[in-house]
Amino acid sequence: MFHIRPNVSRFSSFCMAAVLATSIGCRAVQHHDTMQPGDVAISTTNSLPRELSKVVLPTYRIEPPDILMIHAIQIAPRAPYRLKTFDSIGIRVWGTLPDAPIADTYIIEPGGMVNLGVRYGAVKVSGLTVEEARNTIDQHLRIALKDLMVVVTLAGIGANQEIAGQHLVGPDGTVTLGSYGSVSVVGHTIAGAKMVIEQHLSQFLDNPEISVDVYAYNSKVYYIITQGAGFGDGVWRFPITGNETVLDAIAQINGLEQVSSKRIWIARPTLGGTCQVLPVCWDDITAKACTGTNYQVLPGDRVFIEEDKLIALDTAVGKFVAPIERMMGFVLLGTGTATRLSGPVLRGGGNPRSTF
Repeated sequence: MFHIRPNVSRFSSFCMAAVLATSIGCRAVQHHDTMQPGDVAISTTNSLPRELSKVVLPTYRIEPPDILMIHAIQIAPRAPYRLKTFDSIGIRVWGTLPDAPIADTYIIEPGGMVNLGVRYGAVKVSGLTVEEARNTIDQHLRIALKDLMVVVTLAGIGANQEIAGQHLVGPDGTVTLGSYGSVSVVGHTIAGAKMVIEQHLSQFLDNPEISVDVYAYNSKVYYIITQGAGFGDGVWRFPITGNETVLDAIAQINGLEQVSSKRIWIARPTLGGTCQVLPVCWDDITAKACTGTNYQVLPGDRVFIEEDKLIALDTAVGKFVAPIERMMGFVLLGTGTATRLSGPVLRGGGNPRSTF
C-alpha cells in the first residue's frame, strides 16, 4: 500500500486545472465587444456636452414618481359655503362676561363642534353657512347672556391642508388633492401643471391660485453599471440634476472597484432602437484633468465600467478548479481511511500478549 500525499494531489489537480484553463483560455479571455456595427454608434463629435461646455436640459416634464410641492396662494370657497370639520372661523362677541371674553379664531373640532370655553360650552356649526352659524351661536349664548352682538367670519378652510404640501405623482400620472379629487399632470411642465390644477379646483373654489414646484426629481435618472468579474454586475440608479459629468457619476459610487478596469464608456439610448457610445479615458480625466471625454451625463445614460479581464479569468478558473479540489479531497479522505482500516489488528485490547 502507498500513501498519496495531499500536496502531490493538490499539485496534480492544479496541473489538471491549468491544462483545462489553457484549453479554454481563449474563450475565457475572448473580448466580446459590445460595440457591434449596426447596434451602436461610437461618437467622436466635438459638439457633445462636456465638463467645460455643458448644456441646459430641456424643459422638465412631470412623470411618475416625481413629487410636487403645491402652495395655496388664494383658496376661497364658492358661496354658499357650508362649514366642515377643521375649518377655522373667527368669532367676536360683544356683551360677554368680563372674565370670559369671546374674540378669537376657533377650529371646528371633529363632530362639527366649536368650543367657546368652559363658561359657554360648545356649539355645533358643521354643515351650516357662516350666517347660519352666527345665528346658532347667538341663540346659544342668549341662554346665559342677554344684551350681546355676535360676528362670525370664515378664517380658513381645512381643505387648504389637502391642497398644500407634497404630492406624489402616482403610477397613473395623477396627484391627489384630498376631497377635491385627482388631477392628471403627467407630461406637463411646471407651468402646465399649475394651470390644470387651478382649472380643476375652480369647480369647487372661487378663482383659486396656487404655485407648483418639483420637490423631488425622481423620473429623470441615469445608471451606473459595473461588471463584477464573475461576482455579479452592479447597477446604481441616480436622479439627474442636469450638472453631472462622468467623474461626478463615478464619484457617487466612491470610484472604481478592485475588479473594475479603466475601460469606461457612456451608452446613450437614441430613437430607432440604437444607442450612441461615448468612450471615456479615465486616466486623462483624473490624472491629467483633461475634459475631452468627461462628458455631461444626460437622462437615460448608462455609464458602463468594464471588468478587469485577468480578475474575471481568475474567477472563472477558480470556479472550475474548486469542484475538482473538492472531489480530490474526498478521494484522499477515502484513501486514508482505507489505509488505516487495512493495517494489523492488535489483540487483547491493543496490547500484545507477552510470553515468559
